[in-house]
Amino acid sequence: MPIEPSAIVTLLLIGVAAGCLSGFIGIGGGLLIVPALMYFMGMSQMAAQGTSLALMLPPIGALAVMNYWRAEEVDLRAAGIMVVAFVIGGYFGSRLALSLNPMKVRLAFGVIMLYVAVRMVWGAGKALWVQ
Repeated sequence: MPIEPSAIVTLLLIGVAAGCLSGFIGIGGGLLIVPALMYFMGMSQMAAQGTSLALMLPPIGALAVMNYWRAEEVDLRAAGIMVVAFVIGGYFGSRLALSLNPMKVRLAFGVIMLYVAVRMVWGAGKALWVQ
């Protein structure tokens, strides 16, 4: 089934935005791609999560990692340890998500994003006032 040209443009914009955020501050997949696929492409929570994971599998920031590597800001030992845990966690996390009501997963996703956002804004605000 072909993808409409307008959908291709939307997907390209989502990808560029997520890539920029990933290279800039290390986020993009869950924080940007999942909500964007849901709201702009009409995907379900589960389809958006699966699609986000599929896009990250092959390239997972190869060029961004290359830049950090050149700046000697990559700990391959730590990354290797986390890869093993990430694969295991991804397997069990996806099994859990797929066993739950999609609205419960969506609620959990939103609550976690809200919690992280409040903590980051609060912490940054405190740090700025201390200076």
